[in-house]
Formats: sequence, C-alpha cells, structure tokens
Amino acid sequence: MASSPDATASNGSTPETPESGSPADGQARRGRVRLRRAAVMAIPATAVAAGLMIATAQGALGVQFAISGMPFTVTATELNGTGFEQFGGLDNMAEDSPNAGDTGGQVLIVTSAIKNATLDHLCQSVDLGGTNLLITAGSGSDKVQATDLTTDSTELSGNASFNNIEIGNDASTLTKAGVQGPKGVFSQQADTVRIANLRQTNYATTAGVFKLPGLKLRFSDQGC
Repeated sequence: MASSPDATASNGSTPETPESGSPADGQARRGRVRLRRAAVMAIPATAVAAGLMIATAQGALGVQFAISGMPFTVTATELNGTGFEQFGGLDNMAEDSPNAGDTGGQVLIVTSAIKNATLDHLCQSVDLGGTNLLITAGSGSDKVQATDLTTDSTELSGNASFNNIEIGNDASTLTKAGVQGPKGVFSQQADTVRIANLRQTNYATTAGVFKLPGLKLRFSDQGC
C-alpha cells in the first residue's frame, strides 16, 4: 500500500533531509560541475566546425564504424555521379587507438554521398611508414562503378561542376542520395556532379556496390 508524502518512518521519526556538505549534496554539486565541464569541452569542437559552417553534435558519424585513424589518398582522373550530397560530421576512432594523438580520437570530416558514381583511373594508397599499400582499378575501357557511395574526407580538390545544386540545406532534409545527416548541420546537394582530377584525403569509404575492373593491389615506394 503506498504511503502519503506526509507519512513518517516506522520508528516515528521524520525522514532526514540531507544537509549541506553531506555526501548526497556533494554528489549533486559534482554532477552539476561535470555538466558545466562537458559544455565547456564542447566549445572548441564547435569553434573549429564553424569554419566549415558545421553545427554538428559530438558522435554524429558519416560512417557507423570506428575508423583506424590512418588517412588514405584517393585520386581519379574523372568522377561522374548522380544524386550528390555533402555535409559535415565527426568520425571516431576505436577507444585508446594508438593513432589518436592529440585529437581525442575524433576527426572532423566532410561526408560526400553519391547515389551512383563512375570513376576513371582510380588510385588509393595508404602510407604505412616506409612503404605504401597501393590499389588501382578502372585504368582500361571499363570504369569503376559504385552505388550508395560515401566518403569521409578532410581534403578534397579537383575541377568540379554541379547541376541543380542547392546550398545551405539542413542535412536532415537531404534527398538526392538517400542519406541524411544530423539535424542543424549545414549541407548541400545536387542532381549531378562531375569532378576532374579528383584528389581526396579520406578516413572512411562505404558503398552498397563497388565494382573495380582491372583491380591491382601491391606495395609501392610511391603513393597516389
């Protein structure tokens, strides 16, 4: 049977209220301090993101797996895609990753999503320290093909052109590639994209289908 708020303890005494300086009061104060510290720690990440017009929440990922923290280079003489989206986010490394350095295990990235893409003369390389793991494909008449392609990049360069581009969308409302980012994040999208002399520094790539004609994997003194 539930007791009323005014009920006394079984021994007739009134339940004690924690006094100032008691363990319960100290725990409450520490909880408030931790919340204030968390808010302060979020400020530097927000300041960096502002340079890209990104207002993303910590942990909003372009890809849903822990990244290694090792960047890799991707180049192509030409990329053509239909259904293009782009928005900012954070990628997280595995806990206690040796590649974390002073980043806190997080990398600020820009996610590019393309519904259908073709790439000419694709090259991907990872610097392993003294040698490179090199992958090439699409050097012949058949091009590399990808569907539902996403790349998380810190650098992207090339000569780009877009059809029917929209700039300044909320990332949660994107429709061109079927990928939505976090609410409140700056983004853009277009019906088509073409990038000649593409070069990217990536931390992650995903694709629903990835066809690599003429695939070659090898170690090399030089990267892409």
